[in-house]
Amino acid sequence: MASTQEFINKTDEQEIVAAIREAENKTSGEIRVHIERTCTIDIFDRAKTIFHELKIDNTKLENGVLIYLAVEDHKFYIMGDRGIDKVVPPNFWESTKDIMQSHFRKGEFKKGLVEGIHKAGEQLKKHFPLADDDINELSDQISRG
Repeated sequence: MASTQEFINKTDEQEIVAAIREAENKTSGEIRVHIERTCTIDIFDRAKTIFHELKIDNTKLENGVLIYLAVEDHKFYIMGDRGIDKVVPPNFWESTKDIMQSHFRKGEFKKGLVEGIHKAGEQLKKHFPLADDDINELSDQISRG
């Protein structure tokens, strides 16, 4: 695979961004997607670095989520901030991960991301419902490494 643009094209990217916006319209949580070709270090450590670089750990309620993908390595990681980790069980992201993984195995990358984003939004809504004064604290655009 030559680039992350081949993994997710512009049309797919628009649908993924729309899914992020739709999910965030139901929760005060923030969702970011970051795509890279490869991950040369431990996936958790790389996701943690990206989490900080994208300032996902700077949200008011500490309820930001990163969906990190290393496409050539066939790896991804879902990471939530401290506010989420304080109120959810340890396996909170497993159902989201399972949905995404089932689509990724079939080569349905956009569908896996969109459904994973919707599932993450549903789960965030339970613990971080949308407030009247909510503002979008983070970009909804996909970032690439």
